[in-house]
Amino acid sequence: MKTIFEKSVPGRQALSLPECDVPLYQLSPELLREKPLRFPEVAEIDLVRHYTALSKRAYGVDDGFYPLGSCTMKYNPKLNEEAANLPGFTGIHPLQEQKTLQGALKLMYTLGAKLAEITGMDQITLQPAAGAHGEYTALQLIRAYHLDHGNPQRNKIIVPDSAHGTNPASAAMNDYITVNIPSGPDGCVDLEALKAAVGEDTAALMLTNPNTVGIFDKNIRQIAQIVHDAGGLLYYDGANLNPIMGLIRPGDMGYDVVHLNLHKTFSTPHGGGGPGSGPVGCKAALAPYLPGPIVTEKDGVYSLTPGGDKSIGTVKTFYGNFLVMIKALAYIETLGAEGIRLAAQLAALNANYMMARLKGHFPAYSSDICMHEFVISCEKLKEEVGITALDFAKALIDRGIHPPTIYFPLIVHEALMFEPTETESKQTLDQACDTILELLREAKADPAAFKQHPVKMPIGRPDEVTAARKPILVYTPASS
Repeated sequence: MKTIFEKSVPGRQALSLPECDVPLYQLSPELLREKPLRFPEVAEIDLVRHYTALSKRAYGVDDGFYPLGSCTMKYNPKLNEEAANLPGFTGIHPLQEQKTLQGALKLMYTLGAKLAEITGMDQITLQPAAGAHGEYTALQLIRAYHLDHGNPQRNKIIVPDSAHGTNPASAAMNDYITVNIPSGPDGCVDLEALKAAVGEDTAALMLTNPNTVGIFDKNIRQIAQIVHDAGGLLYYDGANLNPIMGLIRPGDMGYDVVHLNLHKTFSTPHGGGGPGSGPVGCKAALAPYLPGPIVTEKDGVYSLTPGGDKSIGTVKTFYGNFLVMIKALAYIETLGAEGIRLAAQLAALNANYMMARLKGHFPAYSSDICMHEFVISCEKLKEEVGITALDFAKALIDRGIHPPTIYFPLIVHEALMFEPTETESKQTLDQACDTILELLREAKADPAAFKQHPVKMPIGRPDEVTAARKPILVYTPASS
């Protein structure tokens, strides 16, 4: 498929503007470019066909089964989109007087209160723009807390070996030293390793629960006690809140601070670069450090209240990705408390059903009951016939199924990580499992042919090594 630049014809245009009826403003010569920008010149029909063709190559959860592990590509109800498209929301500006924004402020206040209730936290900020941004913000709160309490030596963040890759990255961005600890045989935190790692330099433990192999850590209360006894804080990576929301709260497990992914748990669109939203909740001890402003209510009037003297400052221009918040609140209000619990239970039920059908054919990381996701391995298949997790993922594409996460978590070799979500039916899960098992038979029968997948897509097997080592990040026209 040609790029839009390759379709460009000099002098062709997709619009016609009337003559300007006001005097043209003349910029100072030093502000002008030496050469004009190179824009593609195409007709309207060329433009429409180009982007329509691109859209048909995209694959989303509206197209089919999308079991991307640890990312929660669940169906997004269209009602939420309609709510976020209401002119009363889309037509406002963040610099309006607050008295004219009472509906929007009430919405944010209500969402914050409901997220605090779901997580067991005392205070919420909606500012962070995505999950990783929420991690960064939460670690800023932890840093501010320790400095305010006269403990600048607490410069280490403990991270399990099964953690999301953003955890050590967020720690590094906050100038923390990452201490990696191993998982035990059951896939949970090794308590003895944790005891050996904590000390006077511990700032926090970053822990997802359930973890990235889909197991709920039954020792969470003991883990919290170990970290707190050492003077550290416990941080909840909210990426895996799906199977426990409405059933158990991070705050009741002993967590001090949590970030949430509205685009994972609360059914706002996920993928394509965003926008996302990563609210952060915390216990009262960390609330003074929250970024300002905070949405408050007094006598039925809602306000954006500046942060206090101990606030870490503002982490997002204006107040986060507002339209994403609308979709999340619409999801929560539509389901209600009972629906939130049911969604969590169905997420776990679907994952366990799918794992039960597959684990007899693929080695599973754990034979125990999983939560919302599970991990199986192609390691045995690779040893027997040379078929890797990547090969299997490519074959799934030809069958109209988006591949699961592969090669993560790193503690599982040749990992395939499935998260079917609560929104898929038994029929869809059966069809997916049947396809996977059929592909397994094909892989064993003819490994050489299997390695050619995908063969039905516009792009087959790109040279991924060259792409990684010599990426082309900027398009350069041939005539340049």
